[in-house]
Amino acid sequence: MNPEDRIILIDKPAGISSFGVVAKVRARLRDEFGHKVKVGHTGTLDPFATGLLILLSGKMTKKSGDFLKLDKVYEATLKLGYVSSTGDPEGEIQEYPSEGPEDERSEKDVSLVLNSFVGEIEQTPPRFSAIKINGERAYKLARKGKDFEIPSRKVTIYSIEILDYNYPELKIRCHVSSGTYIRTLAEDIGKKLGTGAYLTSLRRLKIANYDVKDASVL
Repeated sequence: MNPEDRIILIDKPAGISSFGVVAKVRARLRDEFGHKVKVGHTGTLDPFATGLLILLSGKMTKKSGDFLKLDKVYEATLKLGYVSSTGDPEGEIQEYPSEGPEDERSEKDVSLVLNSFVGEIEQTPPRFSAIKINGERAYKLARKGKDFEIPSRKVTIYSIEILDYNYPELKIRCHVSSGTYIRTLAEDIGKKLGTGAYLTSLRRLKIANYDVKDASVL
């Protein structure tokens, strides 16, 4: 195989976009080979999120479709009792309407709600997402204050487990199908709990059999 044709695993840090990661890797390969090398991603992570990105270079970019429908594993931290306009820490944060301290949920309550999401579910992707609506990215329309609808889709939640729970923070690990938005899952969990919720952190651990443990750090 040509050394320019690679599958590149990157452990993305917080605060940089996936396209920013692509640009950095492209620059490094240009320095390594002395000429421009084509580089593409196989699915993005939000700037606040960390973890596994699979990039392809050279002729491997033609195989990007092979990576798009793979299952993923995430660790996520939710903050209950609050909501965000974007579902993550980058949005406008507001306290969820509360009737008092009895709104705090027990771990048993949380576990029951999480289990209710396991299986095939209907999910509506967030307005602040890269989905295209009539040729334009949804997040760009949302930033302009445009009124639009995103159709729901069927996704599969294979498993959700509680890693740590100390109200209002809930840390979970979830194994999900391609196309699942963890921001939306967090919001839906919050709605079902009656507390509201948004993501404070998100880390992608695996894409199919590719593991962030094998990834390079920028």
